[in-house]
Amino acid sequence: MSTLPACFSGHLQELRRRMLTIIATIVLLAAVVYWFIEELVSYLSLPLIRVDPELGHLVYTSLPEVLISYLKLSLLGGATLALPVVVYQVWRYVAPGLHRWEKIMALQVAAWGFLLFVGGALFAYFVVVPELLRFLLWFAGEQINPHLKLSAYLNFVVRSVFAFGLAFELPFLMVMATRLRLVAPDYFVRYRAYSYLGVVLVVLLAMAGDPVATFMLAVPLFLLYETGIIIGKIFPPTIQD
Repeated sequence: MSTLPACFSGHLQELRRRMLTIIATIVLLAAVVYWFIEELVSYLSLPLIRVDPELGHLVYTSLPEVLISYLKLSLLGGATLALPVVVYQVWRYVAPGLHRWEKIMALQVAAWGFLLFVGGALFAYFVVVPELLRFLLWFAGEQINPHLKLSAYLNFVVRSVFAFGLAFELPFLMVMATRLRLVAPDYFVRYRAYSYLGVVLVVLLAMAGDPVATFMLAVPLFLLYETGIIIGKIFPPTIQD
């Protein structure tokens, strides 16, 4: 009898066990986040309070809005806190099939990716979100009193933070794609116009069609794209065919 089905079954069982571990970790951490949900919402409201202290009290217009917003934020927070466990479980599953240089490369990519994401998220929270709030609130005259909804504001802040966290990954991914010869060295220059169009479309979807937020995120992404091209020229491909 062939041993292939047994081996395949073993891989499936291991994958199932690791997936269950990941799901259980996310659920557990989401429950922990929900325990401190009011403190988390207060922390996310700080950029708005810095811009205008009178806007610190968010409102809601439907009865389940607060509960749904808290549950979504808790689940997102749990998934974020569970990332080390997710990465570890994925690593334990794929590492036996990797060569030594592939393991080193994977660890470097994970480390740099994490640092860049955190840097982008912090930049968005402390710089971009307050300035964007100040810019948007500037359009309201003295006769208009803004009352921001809880769910809309939390979605705005969370999307901005995660969008900029992912955006800061762009130059690194471009350089790695070039150095690993996944694309030609001049690929990103030749397809710059298509890449810009793709960036605008992705950001427009991520920002739920908000044109101002799209512009505020698309411009830094264009700059990061050009940064990736420059760095790619400084560090050419090192892996030979």
